[in-house]
Amino acid sequence: MPIPTPFHDRTAALCTSYKWADWAGYFAVSSYNLPNDGEYYSLRHSAGIIDISPLFKYEVSGADAVAFLSRIMTKNIEDIPIGRASYCCWCDDFGKIIDDGTVYRLDANRLRVHTAEPMLAWFGQFRRGFDVTLKDLSAQIAAVAVQGPTARDILQQVSDADLEALAYYSVATAQLDKLPVLISRTGYTGDLGYELWVDNTNALPLWDTLMSAGKPYLLKPFGLDVLDIARIEAGLILNGVEFHNAAHCLIESQKATPYELGLGWTVDLDREPFCGQRALKAVQAAGPRLVLVGLELDWDEQEALFAKQGLPVQVHPGAWRSGVPVYDNSGNRQIGKATSGTWSPLIKKNLALASVEKQYAKTGTRLKIEYTVEYQRETVTAVVVKMPFYNPEHKRR
Repeated sequence: MPIPTPFHDRTAALCTSYKWADWAGYFAVSSYNLPNDGEYYSLRHSAGIIDISPLFKYEVSGADAVAFLSRIMTKNIEDIPIGRASYCCWCDDFGKIIDDGTVYRLDANRLRVHTAEPMLAWFGQFRRGFDVTLKDLSAQIAAVAVQGPTARDILQQVSDADLEALAYYSVATAQLDKLPVLISRTGYTGDLGYELWVDNTNALPLWDTLMSAGKPYLLKPFGLDVLDIARIEAGLILNGVEFHNAAHCLIESQKATPYELGLGWTVDLDREPFCGQRALKAVQAAGPRLVLVGLELDWDEQEALFAKQGLPVQVHPGAWRSGVPVYDNSGNRQIGKATSGTWSPLIKKNLALASVEKQYAKTGTRLKIEYTVEYQRETVTAVVVKMPFYNPEHKRR
């Protein structure tokens, strides 16, 4: 049975759809309203707010805190300056991803790690020989993300931090209407955005402050369904969909290396030993067999398939996460799979994230993707395109 997050009293009152999900053992809103168009367009044209409290949060401190995390992560944590955040992943000894998340360098010997899965036991097995303390803060800290083009304007009204000066993937402590918070210029929507981390006792006052400040901007809460659409538009991968925790996989084909997921930029190979280093050097030298790509589906071909059945064209009302076969342009040979996709209300195209054989990953390559209409399995053309699909200039300004 899920339990409420610290923001539940506010989110439950607004969730008129009664559509909830279980996120890491917490009640999480899937959609506040049905349909959820208002949530999506508020996010993309003004700003949206989402409760992200179910993320796991770990404080790593001590004289060897940085060296300890560098031993675990594929990225050299020494390279993260104080006051900055970094996206990271970590692997098993065979170079297969366990999980991904963000690492915040709060000061010289104190960092925070945010993960999708519980990682205390995994991190703990590497503690021997390091002067380090691990604290699980997951149940003590509440968090919300304010995302969208007006996010900075909303927060600046109630924050004493200079948000104009807070660079992309930077972290700062601040007061929001006299509430102490940690602000990071991060998010999972591909838009301008901030994540705010606060003690549980201050969760409801923080929500009220943000909703009041955002009212002139038509700030709306949004749920996981809209978040899923946004993260696909941004080309962002999801644990359990684009990859799986290697420790939970039953067969090798379910596992992936960072290079297969477009995360080679998170791997610093030439440094002190870290978990999976030897295997990842071999993968880099040989090149990955599979590559993550973005696909745009041919709209005219989709329409034709529906017309063949005497139906108007239909699109999935949200994001989908079921694996779909991808073929070469002849349609005769399967060369990969699409792991998730969505109709983008902003881009006006059907998009998908797919894992395909390396020789088919070049931008402009025409492939075929399985497409079912009225239980008839067909294929439509899908073109490999550059990701992210959505990358607004204001995100980094």
